[in-house]
Amino acid sequence: MAKQETIFGLHSVLALLKSAPQRVVELRVLKDRQDKRLQQVLKLAQAEQIRIQMQSRASLDKLVEGNHQGVVAIATPGQSFTEDALYAMVESSTAPALILVLDGVTDPHNLGACIRSAEAAGALAVVAPKDNSASLNSTARKIASGAADVVPYITVTNLSRTLKQLQELGVWVYGAAGEAEQALYECDLKGPVALVMGAEGSGLRRLTRENCDYLAKLPMAGSVSSLNVSVAAGVFLFEAVRQRS
Repeated sequence: MAKQETIFGLHSVLALLKSAPQRVVELRVLKDRQDKRLQQVLKLAQAEQIRIQMQSRASLDKLVEGNHQGVVAIATPGQSFTEDALYAMVESSTAPALILVLDGVTDPHNLGACIRSAEAAGALAVVAPKDNSASLNSTARKIASGAADVVPYITVTNLSRTLKQLQELGVWVYGAAGEAEQALYECDLKGPVALVMGAEGSGLRRLTRENCDYLAKLPMAGSVSSLNVSVAAGVFLFEAVRQRS
């Protein structure tokens, strides 16, 4: 039997039923819940003839760690994307590519929030190194609120090599760094760009930093020296969106 994964939460399950219903093996649903939001999930599942099991809260709690909101999907794994697929996406994109790169983000909550922002900004993909990065587990998917089934999350063996390859394809690489001289709002993000965010606390690794075309900082007016990586990623992404609109 193929390996299965659990996807939970109303937004995540609804997005999966809309984007890839063929992946859903069955739904486990809280038997006492009858509100409109759940009815929308049940209606989609029934239209796809997906098996539905009504279960107690205790049974659902055992399936997942986190707030399942009364619905859990048992699904086959989603499509995985290779580095070559990333380059093909860049070459075939009709609009200037927008890519979010996460250099060592290890918290699945931050990963999920970054993917959600990337999808909202219309990013082509989210890229991270295979080592020392959060996996796209059920927690990350829940926080991504369905975006993980829309925007590809691509892990690469050698991030520096990937950045160089993107540069050869005409993508400008901007790294987020608090000590940068240039502010984000001074950068030209209208063309194909990869926005690189560093790890929580330690920032960009040396090799990653050296492979960026430019470094950019967020002007900080308060006493806090830096933002959470997912918040900073959202600011960088939507500055690119603003410039392109």
